[in-house]
Order: sequence, then structure tokens, then C-alpha cells
Amino acid sequence: MTTNILFAAKAERWTTYETPLTKALTGAGIDFDLRTEFAPEEVDYIVYAPNSDVQDFTPYTRLRAVLNLWAGVEGVVGNETLTVPLTRLVDHGLTQGMIEWVMGHTLRYHLGIDGHINGQDGIWRNVAPPLAQDRKVTVLGLGALGAAVAQALAGLGFDVTGWSRSPKEIDRIHCECGPQGLQAALSEADIVVLLLPNTPATENTLNAESLALMPRGAFIINPGRGPLIDDDALLVALDSGQIAHATLDVFRIEPLPADHAFWAHPQVTVTPHIASETRASTASQVIAENIRRDLNGEPLLHVVDRTLGY
Repeated sequence: MTTNILFAAKAERWTTYETPLTKALTGAGIDFDLRTEFAPEEVDYIVYAPNSDVQDFTPYTRLRAVLNLWAGVEGVVGNETLTVPLTRLVDHGLTQGMIEWVMGHTLRYHLGIDGHINGQDGIWRNVAPPLAQDRKVTVLGLGALGAAVAQALAGLGFDVTGWSRSPKEIDRIHCECGPQGLQAALSEADIVVLLLPNTPATENTLNAESLALMPRGAFIINPGRGPLIDDDALLVALDSGQIAHATLDVFRIEPLPADHAFWAHPQVTVTPHIASETRASTASQVIAENIRRDLNGEPLLHVVDRTLGY
């Protein structure tokens, strides 16, 4: 029997995904019909972007699962009409891209690269950075991306602490959890990397109180979600010198408005949500494998826990 797969996303996504998704589904041995339009009652799976036109899942009476194209599911997880399993995208291409971006900006801070780039004034400043083993890096969020980033940083020799809401055990990473664990994880962090999901429980994880826990002159790297940081509190901490610099890839409003204070602040680096882009070729393989598993009675991978929101 042919499996009907609806691709529900913006038109430009279909242009990018049609060929690699067709190839991946064929390679997985699935007898499928992949389209951007079906009668709702004929659809078995939806490959989904939360900004698509599909917002009411009630008519999809044959639907078995919704496979999100993005790692973030905050745009769909609260949809009360969605009652079938929802999976988030955990893709090795996305993970590798995140590792590379975080490593680059961590090394930028660790090595003091900005000072050398901006300090071409004829003054010989012979001050070497410490070794990575003497630099404390905290990763907030130990899901698939956070754990991979933490282990990559540890692989370079950094002293890495990870924090999550629930207990975790990760090789070479000192893991903290819960409110007291967050205080401990921030209190010695020279560099903090935010890779938490966006949920009501994680909003403003970095606020005036938690920013004050960090050592004076610490650095922040946020490729996770914009609402993880209280923008006004961060600006105050930057102006006071409590935080030396922040590299921000994600924001509450995107694109970041041209008049936002982050653009002009000398201690903020803005990057345009490029820390890790979903690659169609690798994402398609993940989606095809999940459909193959479900059709063969195997459990879906990366199913979202609706109670946690990710």
C-alpha cells in the first residue's frame, strides 16, 4: 500500500527538499507518494514546518505522525488539534554545524582574537591566553545539540560543565541539574553557551539575578533561542562590565529590528540565525528513517514530550 506523505512548508522549502527527500524515501525502501497537496483524509504522514498553512490537524483522520523539519517545536507543540506523535529534527548535519559555530566563537573569546584584530596600533601586547584546561565553559542545555557541543569543547581540553533541568551523565562533562545546579554552573563560568529549548520554564534563564552569579567579565554565546535571555538585563550587565561580550544568533523578534540596541552595542556580536541551518540532504535521511521505522512497527525517534515542550 502506498504511503501518502504531505510536505507542509513554505514553497521555497519544497524546492529545496523535493529531490533529497524523494531520494531518501526511495533509499529507505518506502512505497510513497510525496506531494504538497492531498485531501486531508488521505494523508499518512506530514513533513512539517510550523509556519506552514497547516494549523488545524483535525481533518487528517488517517495521520500517523508529524515530522518536524526543525529542531525547535515551540511553534507546534501547543497545538491542541495535534494528537498524533510529533517528532523533532535531530540531524547530524545540524549538529555538526552547531558544533563548528560554537567552537569558533568559544575559541574567539578564549584566545582573545578580537583584541588582536582591533588592536593594530603598534603596541606589542605579549599576553598569552591560558590553556583550554584552565578555561571554564558552561553549556546550558544537554539535549542532543548541547551534549554534542559540550563533548566537542571537552575534546579540545576545556573544563566543561553542563546544566539541564533533569539529571544527566555525559562522559568528560561535569553535569549539574535543577535550580541549585544552575547557580553552581554559572558561578564559575568564563564562557556560557545557551542551547536550551524555548519553553515557559526556560524563558529568561539569563536574567539580572543569574547574570550577577557569573564571574565579572564573563562571555555569553547564544545559538539556542532568543527568549532564553532577558535582553534589558543583558544590556545592563554589558554596560556595567559584568558581562564582557555577548555573541547572539537568535532573538525574540527575527530578523532583529534595525533599531534594536544590540546592533549598535560595542560588546555585542549579532549573527543572523546562522549557527546551524538544517541541511536538506541529511534532514531528509532522518525523516525517511523515521517513516520507515513507524511503517515497520519500530518506535519513532526523537518524539516530543508534550508535557516538557520538547
